[in-house]
Amino acid sequence: MLYSLGEYLDRFDVPGAGIVQYLSFRGAAAIILALLIALVFGGGIISVLRRRQIGEQVRDLGLEGQAQKKGTPTMGGLIILAAILVPTLLLADPGNVYIGLLVISTVWLGGLGFADDYIKVFRGDKDGLHGWFKIIGQVGLGIIVGTAMWLSPQIHVRETIRPAAHEVMMTPGDEALTSGAAEKTTKTTIPFLKNSELDYGVLTGEAGDNGPVTWLLYIALAILIITGVSNAANLTDGLDGLNTGVAIPVVVVLGMFAWLSGNIIWADYLNIMYIPGSGELLVFAAAMAGALIGFMWYNGYPAQVFMGDTGSLAIGGVIAVLALLIRKELLLPVLCGVYVVEAGSVIIQRTWFKITKRRYGEGRRVFLMSPIHHHYQKRGYHESKIVIRFVIISIMLAAITLTTLKVR
Repeated sequence: MLYSLGEYLDRFDVPGAGIVQYLSFRGAAAIILALLIALVFGGGIISVLRRRQIGEQVRDLGLEGQAQKKGTPTMGGLIILAAILVPTLLLADPGNVYIGLLVISTVWLGGLGFADDYIKVFRGDKDGLHGWFKIIGQVGLGIIVGTAMWLSPQIHVRETIRPAAHEVMMTPGDEALTSGAAEKTTKTTIPFLKNSELDYGVLTGEAGDNGPVTWLLYIALAILIITGVSNAANLTDGLDGLNTGVAIPVVVVLGMFAWLSGNIIWADYLNIMYIPGSGELLVFAAAMAGALIGFMWYNGYPAQVFMGDTGSLAIGGVIAVLALLIRKELLLPVLCGVYVVEAGSVIIQRTWFKITKRRYGEGRRVFLMSPIHHHYQKRGYHESKIVIRFVIISIMLAAITLTTLKVR
């Protein structure tokens, strides 16, 4: 909205109108605005949730401090969604296909999580939305994103060609800076390798051609990644501030990759894939980071509000979509290592329980409880210590992920 207004006013040489077109300005404005929305309106939303008795239905798992959480307002993910969407709609380029896909993803998964929370709170069903409905919703989003990557003429990559000396001062990311032909491709980035691009067409025998079989494989991959990361984030949301704190470094790094990938100068210097238009995702990532930081004000121990599935499903799914759009999905196992361990602990626990029950007639466990953050609670660690250490690990993994720009 403001981007379009600034673009319009700049045609008439209105002083200061051009500043809205700079990504650096809009990124900074997005994180500040998102932070202010979460802080200023978050308290009011929490009060409304408390008055309407929209509280968490806590299951008795025998964990220390669990009883005190009963009745804490949930559906706080609404704060996160509002703080993401408002700055994005105000400051991002409304015609950018990448922004459009992320807005759709945020609303889609936020709505799916809201339905789950609504059933839990207002219908008294602790199981919430049936698991299959969640899967169908996540699969649907994967199909939308994968199909858009396939069919949208705005989504392509270009060969990075070093600009001439007199062009360096031009607007970074401007199409005039490259003469490389647009390429519709399923190429992605392989971390830590010198030849850092993988064409999924290699797996289907359509390398360099990217026929329909390759794109169908890509859509299936998009479904798998969105479903996996979304559910992993949902599993991680079990302690005050845990999911929020773990997600912040992830979003910041993806925002940096988006800006670099959309900038012809930096893409050429770092020898990474140049994706025209993807730099606009910096505005969205900045808004999301600001929203998460602002939400942490209320969600840190002891939490005044829980994000619920409204927030956790959206956070994980948006991270997955953001990584897919900038062709960095193969970095997710490293960048989202905490999510991988959390989800992996659940898979290991359930699988081992079923195997041992079949073999010995009694199920056995690897962990005291899963997801793994509850295992550490059972071992006597205070939840604030667990959260701080998991966040530190997430920051370390984010730093390692950034090294993939140069370590190959």
